[in-house]
Amino acid sequence: MPPALPERAAWGTAPSLRAWQQHALEAYFGSDGQQPGPRDFLAVATPGAGKTAFALRLARELMERRVISAITVVCPTEHLKRQWAESAARVGIKINPEYQNGDGPVGKDFHGVAVTYATVAARPALHRNRTESRKSLVIFDEVHHAGDGLSWGDAVREAFEPATRRLALSGTPFRTDINPIPFVQYDEGPDGVRRSRADYTYGYGPALADGVVRPVIFLAYAGEMRWRTRAGDEITATLGEPLTQDQTAQAWRAALDPKGDWIKQVIAAADRRLTELRRVIPDAGGLVIATDHETARAYAKMLRAVTGQGATVVLSDDPSASKKIKQFTDTDDRWMVAVRMVSEGVDIPRLCVGVYATSTSTPLFFAQAIGRFVRARRRGETASVFLPSVPTLMGHAADMEEERDHVLDRPVPEDGLDDELLAEANQQKDTPDAVGEELPFETVEASATFDRVLYDGGEFGMHAQPGSAEEEEYLGIPGLLEPDQVSALLRKRQADQLAGERKKKTGDPRADRTTAEDLATLRRELNGLVGAWNHRTGQPHGVIHSELRRSCGGPAIAQASADDIRKRIAKIREWAAKRRP
Repeated sequence: MPPALPERAAWGTAPSLRAWQQHALEAYFGSDGQQPGPRDFLAVATPGAGKTAFALRLARELMERRVISAITVVCPTEHLKRQWAESAARVGIKINPEYQNGDGPVGKDFHGVAVTYATVAARPALHRNRTESRKSLVIFDEVHHAGDGLSWGDAVREAFEPATRRLALSGTPFRTDINPIPFVQYDEGPDGVRRSRADYTYGYGPALADGVVRPVIFLAYAGEMRWRTRAGDEITATLGEPLTQDQTAQAWRAALDPKGDWIKQVIAAADRRLTELRRVIPDAGGLVIATDHETARAYAKMLRAVTGQGATVVLSDDPSASKKIKQFTDTDDRWMVAVRMVSEGVDIPRLCVGVYATSTSTPLFFAQAIGRFVRARRRGETASVFLPSVPTLMGHAADMEEERDHVLDRPVPEDGLDDELLAEANQQKDTPDAVGEELPFETVEASATFDRVLYDGGEFGMHAQPGSAEEEEYLGIPGLLEPDQVSALLRKRQADQLAGERKKKTGDPRADRTTAEDLATLRRELNGLVGAWNHRTGQPHGVIHSELRRSCGGPAIAQASADDIRKRIAKIREWAAKRRP
């Protein structure tokens, strides 16, 4: 579990702890390890960093010090209960994941239980009695589920107010409503707004630098969509070009429709990427995230046609879901298809390739989904996620490293981080999302085009047809590379493609060019200038893009218009003229 700091474990911590876990324990018990520790502690760590291992090591320490004698783990799903119990067993803590409200006292064979937030909400008084009967540590896995906006918040507060110690964990952005989360501390800022205060934070950026998580390469696919409305009108739009919100939504749905070729071509490309990764990561697996049961089964058929092998299909609310996930985890099968079953903490470390084939676009759900692919087992592993070239998703990908606090005392923004949308995003889906339980249109044609690669704040590549040499240049990126090697290789491949295009061009270089191609050209020019400024100043690419955005306004580069990008190009040229290295 690199990187480890065994020399800092004098007061008893395991030598295999990752550096951040050691630091978090020191934040809890003091640098000398002799402090009693706080009653409430909030640890925020990026998905894949090892929050479970930290929590169990803390629990073990509190038990050995006789501060607590019982443990309750509260988590979002049934599957995670069993996952917690298995992890606890490996460090000598016996957790009963099958405990139900009607079971009465916890058996003497167990140190505690794992329950869901829903189970607690059903009978909070029962869990309060359990908590009062023994000195208890309560671990809240993904604590944003305990927000006061739902009945769960009141139940959690009632059930666990008497707890001796409470440890809250989070790996994804907090809720954005104005209701406080039980047992989370808030500080008032200079602007009078109260924000949540984490006692220890370990973000994606530091985790990537430490080699704890994998770098993620986002491969975006555009394409031409044609659909027929209920009125019989045929509409054509190009995914990846500027569209209205309704056009984008309908083109996105058409792309994901199993009747069209877009999703077939993207799944085939993702499987070729998986084959490349399995050259160096033999058990590397892939996950297709589907919107509903019907399309999940259709995607599984596509995978069988592409690979000659069946795919594991995990449907939401399937009683055997946990068993299927565990079986897939323990094999070297290539693909799993899941209906939104990417709730926090589902741990399949060998997942390296993802296809984001769902119309769910909330930032929290996107963060959870990407979190399934970032867990690193050795340095150099990369994760690859294929997704539609939709502004919302491009923005989420570009902002992946952005950290958010839970903020009180302010209007609720419509950015999709609230629990109601999350619950809807993970609930059972038997049919497509649409008014009237059917698609509001019929897909006539949907074809895919490779659009671009998003990585480390930059964009690379140019439009290419599926199966082309240009696409293969990116699908064939080696599976074991350090993050800076990935950046260097992407820049080189883009430069090679641009040089090749210049040789092909004759006459007017702008002839027959689409809006998307114009945008791609501008993005490439901006990224080239950012790269040059990086070499001149040493500033990271992401920092340069952020400064340009602050100076010129407009959205992230993934969503920026041609005019926005031209302003940033002009600004960075202005910097180059005025500033000296």
